[in-house]
Amino acid sequence: MVRINRVYTRTGDDGTTGLVGGARAAKDSGRIEAYGTVDELNAAVGLCIVALSGSRARARLEPILRRVQNELFNLGAELATPDEQRRARQPSVAERHVEALEREIDELNENLPELRSFILPGGGSVSAHLHLARTICRRAERRAISLGREEPIGAQAVVYLNRLSDALFVFGRWAAHEDAELEPLWEPEKT
Repeated sequence: MVRINRVYTRTGDDGTTGLVGGARAAKDSGRIEAYGTVDELNAAVGLCIVALSGSRARARLEPILRRVQNELFNLGAELATPDEQRRARQPSVAERHVEALEREIDELNENLPELRSFILPGGGSVSAHLHLARTICRRAERRAISLGREEPIGAQAVVYLNRLSDALFVFGRWAAHEDAELEPLWEPEKT
């Protein structure tokens, strides 16, 4: 059980933060950048859920996105745990989470119009929020790759973020389609 009785501790005033297991790290270290970006992504997914209010895509996407928020929290905890033995005992993203995203991508992409150009972020409020989350997810993926070059991370961390960014792209397209919104296409000559 988690208990959070105090929001501030003053222990981070020196520019460090506590990791799972008690070690401390500089707040701008690769590990903090990685799980901090996952936290930012989780907040963006929360905005996507709020944006779904009134959307025809809500019934299908909200349960998926709420599950993803829990998976992202697990991933953040995993990235905040430098000790491999301790990390092995924690909830983490696994191959089954990647497979679930792949199934959802395939199901929702099946009836979408074929792409003949790159899509510009937009296509209604829900789609635009999902595209923003997708770009944050790509940054989280880059941060996890960088961390993985320096220290061990979970085997599925990068794979999960890669697949999630694909899923957020398809979710954005699907939401635009469900809400009868036009997806803005890249037109390079219109510059």
